[in-house]
Amino acid sequence: MSDATLHDSTQNPDDFVVQIADQVESFLVAVTEVARGDEPGSTVPFLLLEVSQLLLAGGRLGAHEDIVPDERYEPDLGPEPDVDELRENLARLLEPVDVYSEVFDPYEPRKAPVPARISDDLADVITDLRHGMAHYRAGRTTEALWWWQFSYFSNWGPTASAVLRALQSVLIHVRLNQPLEELDGLDTDQAAMGDETLEFEAGRVMAEEIGGPLGIKSGK
Repeated sequence: MSDATLHDSTQNPDDFVVQIADQVESFLVAVTEVARGDEPGSTVPFLLLEVSQLLLAGGRLGAHEDIVPDERYEPDLGPEPDVDELRENLARLLEPVDVYSEVFDPYEPRKAPVPARISDDLADVITDLRHGMAHYRAGRTTEALWWWQFSYFSNWGPTASAVLRALQSVLIHVRLNQPLEELDGLDTDQAAMGDETLEFEAGRVMAEEIGGPLGIKSGK
């Protein structure tokens, strides 16, 4: 199934796999366009919209019964397309709000937030989605659905959800005129800082971000 026939009129638009593939393809195309940087001032709102729409597809996959692939072993798709250029472009466009803090599992007690990058996370999500799209374009629709559902639970779903919260936070700070100066210096690749220090720093940032409005005093 080539790009030209991806949305062939002979396909039933009511088919679940066609609808999911349409949403995935729309996200891939839109984020690639955003990364070109033609409208840098709209990067955050555009990404917020696209990630929100992608998570609708994810929610549908998550609510669907377990999808079982036709073959026991996944066919070899060859090397994954490179996403470094897209990642770097997004990092440049999102500077200085690219780095944010995230809790991986809200149900795991006493788990401290850790630093992450929106650009890294979006590139990771795109890699997962492209993998499923390669199956879809090759006509292996059940394999595509299986991969999108499996990777939704194992990786791109939680990752996209974290990115959505980060993008929402950026817009909230902008619209409510709340500076983000506290994030200056927080990064994911500071060699001089150990993992525990990074986790503590990320936790401090989050405490300062939400503690004040909730009337919680930070323990300095």
